[in-house]
Amino acid sequence: MSNDRASLTRSAAFASIAMALFLGALKGWAVWQTSSTAMLGSLADTALDFVASLATLAGVWIAAQPADNDHRFGHGKAESLAAVFQVILIVLSASAIAFRAVLRLAQGGETRAAEQGITVSIIAIIATLALVAWQRHVVKRTGSIAIHTDSVHYQSDLFLNMAVIAALVLDQYMGMAMADPLFGLAISAWLLWNAWSASTEAIDNLMDREWPEDRRQAFVERAAGHPELAKMHDLRTRTSGAQDFAQFHVNLPAEMTVEQAHDIIERVEHDLLSAFPNTEILIHIDPDGHVDEPNNQLVEQDEFKRLKEDK
Repeated sequence: MSNDRASLTRSAAFASIAMALFLGALKGWAVWQTSSTAMLGSLADTALDFVASLATLAGVWIAAQPADNDHRFGHGKAESLAAVFQVILIVLSASAIAFRAVLRLAQGGETRAAEQGITVSIIAIIATLALVAWQRHVVKRTGSIAIHTDSVHYQSDLFLNMAVIAALVLDQYMGMAMADPLFGLAISAWLLWNAWSASTEAIDNLMDREWPEDRRQAFVERAAGHPELAKMHDLRTRTSGAQDFAQFHVNLPAEMTVEQAHDIIERVEHDLLSAFPNTEILIHIDPDGHVDEPNNQLVEQDEFKRLKEDK
């Protein structure tokens, strides 16, 4: 599974790099032909796509490496770091486009060669649709945050290219001279919104945010299916790349032998892993009646009791 995941994420990263190089050359020619601010913004975004795609490749490559002496939990967060780097590039791209658009509004200027610019944008839309389709397939199979963020960026390119077409049509065919820089500002705002949206998952991953409540509850329900366990508490969950982590305390009878307790925990772990694969599970055993931190509800909250109350 891990080898398949690495292969898929790398293929998506290489496809993204190839697409950025192709579109960069195409849009560079179109900017020279049209002098369009919107097209220039699209070119700048594609140039940053190339750098971001290189970061994505590095991120998924490092994340695929097995745990070592210095990284005993693996390298999964490399994907989140790559995603954050991409977000920074998106913000820089949006800022540069907005600055150029404001200058164009203040100083004026004309576009030209609308046919070439529109043709290039249509080619870019078709090529980007193919790339996004492959990225979505990879994200569905792997859950890669880095590829997801890269895909969000390329999805924004679809709107960006459509905006370029609209700007050229309004400017050259309908006489609306300010359409080009105004669309440039709209593209900038769209990119900033996408940067904000794409950053949340990566930040949650880096900050070890708990699993979504429905998934967390499903985990508790599965564990509750083992009547030998009592008072499941101090449940902590997180995700790092493709690897999930869950740890919790359970109470067992104080008179139970180590071997008996071990056999019970082994069965519980096996069952939980069948329902939650790619999860590293750590279970701590407490004797019945033991309280770790009496005044800490976060630690002592009985998940089994809470589950019954919610029902």
